Amino acid sequence: MLAFLRRATALAAFVALLWAVQVVNWIIGYGFNPTFGLIPRHVSGLDGVIAMPLLHGSFAHLMANTPPLLVMGGLLVATTTRALLAVNAVVIGLSGGLVWLFGSSAIHIGASGLVFGWFGFLVARGLVDRSPVTLGAALLVGVLYGSILWGILPGQPGVSWEAHLFGAIAGAAAAFFVRTHVHAPRLAGVNLE
Repeated sequence: MLAFLRRATALAAFVALLWAVQVVNWIIGYGFNPTFGLIPRHVSGLDGVIAMPLLHGSFAHLMANTPPLLVMGGLLVATTTRALLAVNAVVIGLSGGLVWLFGSSAIHIGASGLVFGWFGFLVARGLVDRSPVTLGAALLVGVLYGSILWGILPGQPGVSWEAHLFGAIAGAAAAFFVRTHVHAPRLAGVNLE
């Protein structure tokens, strides 16, 4: 239970950090975005691989990312134990690297690549592990957020569909390559023998 509380606190702190960065970025006229955003195929844009999820173009942009971050992050916190850092490293590193290599010439910012990465991980992990917990999480994410898959298609001006696509791919890859220990809540007083 203590480990769960630590993971939940880390998720809440991450979301709070996003909002704090947004406030500072807004105060300075969004100066962080061109400085730390991901700029494909430019060495100066490589730091954006890590910084991109922290930056947003507006409060509405961050507001759109906050609920899925909390819901999918909550499912990760509730069902995954030791592998959270490895999963996030794969999602951020692989998706950011692919956007840097193949993304359109623009400044790519926002946590939606992470959202799509967590979506891809949760769904693919359900298929890989096939445990009732992971299948249930995959089903819940599919029902709640399955329509976000439209976001991997190009066509919306100002939206990094590449971050969405590569995030989902990186999340699915993490489900195959990072072995996670599935955490199933124990039911008090239930004997499963």
